[in-house]
Formats: sequence, C-alpha cells, structure tokens
Amino acid sequence: MKRVLIVFAAVAMLSSCNSKKRLAEIKSLQEARDKAVASLNDCDQRTADLRSQLSAKDTDLQGKDKQVNDLVAQIDYLKKTNTNLLDRMSDLSIVSKSGAESIKKSLETLNEQTKYTNNLNSSIQRKDSLNLALVMSLKRSLDDINDQDVQVEVKKGVVYVSLSDKLLFKSGSYEVLPAAEVVLGKVAKVVNDHKELDILVEGHTDAVPIATSAIKDNWDLSALRATSVVRTLQGKFSVAPERMTAGGRSEFSPKDDNTTSVGRQQNRRTEIIITPKMDQFFNLLSSGQAGGSK
Repeated sequence: MKRVLIVFAAVAMLSSCNSKKRLAEIKSLQEARDKAVASLNDCDQRTADLRSQLSAKDTDLQGKDKQVNDLVAQIDYLKKTNTNLLDRMSDLSIVSKSGAESIKKSLETLNEQTKYTNNLNSSIQRKDSLNLALVMSLKRSLDDINDQDVQVEVKKGVVYVSLSDKLLFKSGSYEVLPAAEVVLGKVAKVVNDHKELDILVEGHTDAVPIATSAIKDNWDLSALRATSVVRTLQGKFSVAPERMTAGGRSEFSPKDDNTTSVGRQQNRRTEIIITPKMDQFFNLLSSGQAGGSK
C-alpha cells in the first residue's frame, strides 16, 4: 500500500510538471503571435505610406512633364519670332538710300510741326490768361455800373464789353451822353494799360426802321454810334487811334428776339471788342507754317 501511494504521488508530480510546461509553451506561442500581428500592422502602415509617397511623386512628375512641354512650346515660339525678326531685318536692309533720306525728312517735318503746335498752344494759353486778367480788371472798374447796362465776357477767344444804348445815347441819337463818358473812361484806362491789344467798336440796333434828315437807316445809326464812341475814346481818354476800328452791324447781329420789347432793348447796344493785334497773330501763323514746311 505504501508503494502504491508513492507511485500515485510520482505520477501526480509528473502530470503537474507537464501542465506547467504546456502553459509556458502556450504563453510563448501567444507572445510570438502578438509580435507577428504587430509586425504585420507595421508593414501595412509602411506600405500605405509608400503608396502615398508614390502617388505624390507621380503628381510631381506630371507637373514636371507639363513644365517641360510649356518650355518646349516657348522655345518653338521664340524660334519662330527670331525667324520673323530676321526676315524683317532682311526686308529693312533693302531700303534704299533715298528711302532713308525721305524718312529723315518726314521726321524733321513732324518735329517742326510739333514745335509749331506747341508754340501755338503756348500763345493760346498766354492769350487766355490775358483775357482773364482783362475781364477781371474791367469788372472791377465797372463794378458800380448797372449789370443790365454793362456786360463783360469772353466770346470767340476775345473780350467783349457790351454797353446798352440807353447808357450811351438818347433814342435815335448818336451823340455820346456826358454820363456815359465816365464808363468809357474806365474802359479806356484798362485798354491803355494793354497797348499790345487792338479795339474794335461795333454799333448794333434793333429791327425798328429809322429815317431822318441826318440818319438814312439803321446802318447809318449803328456806324455813327460806333464812330462817336471811338472819337470819345481818342479825344477824351487818349486811346491811340491806330489801335481802333469803328463798324456798324445794323440789326443783323441780334442778341435776342426783335419781336419783343425786351429783345429789342438787348439788341440796341455798342460792343467794345478787345483783340490781339492781327499783324502779330498772322506773323505767328506765317512763321509757324514756314517752320512746318521745311
């Protein structure tokens, strides 16, 4: 009996040892499997990364291919342009000496015309500045006169001083009123300060006919009134006669409608027109044209 127990104890001890060994083997296998799974997952991740990098490289390569194609196209364009330029240079090389001389003369003419145009523009600017100064001086001098009797303005590039007939004359008369001499004196002072300018005096009437022993018609009346103003400017205020011209326009240059009393009143006027000297103006044109025709 004692031997049997010893045998059973030995068998039990052997069984226990076998179980521990198997558990250790199983545990070792599980650890190996876990390492294999982790390694596989790492390989999958690295594969995905490599695929992403490969895709980026493909995209970059496509962009490089496009750049290369663009550069090839630019090179072809430059080659064609260079060929065209060489052809044009070849064409220019056959221009004759007389053709080159003609081009030179044309350029010289263009330069002269440009210089002439610049001179004219400069003269016009000086004239505009002078007109503005004249208008300001006249308006200051005539500031105390009724605006309905005196108007100062720039028209057609020259200064106009328009004086109503009731300010200057009695109805149907061409004798300058004493009170009007004050106004003419103020105008004379301004024009005497600008001796480089000429004065044109124009008489204007309405369309109502007139006929007296001394005045045949409105032509007579307008011309006589202009002449009276010129004589007053010369005799009383020393305006040089060679600077002045007197003319009558009769009823044929109206400012307003001659069928109304207000319109007829506007039309009965004497205009003192201050202009640049015509000889200086034509000399400027002549010198400019001569320069442009070289």
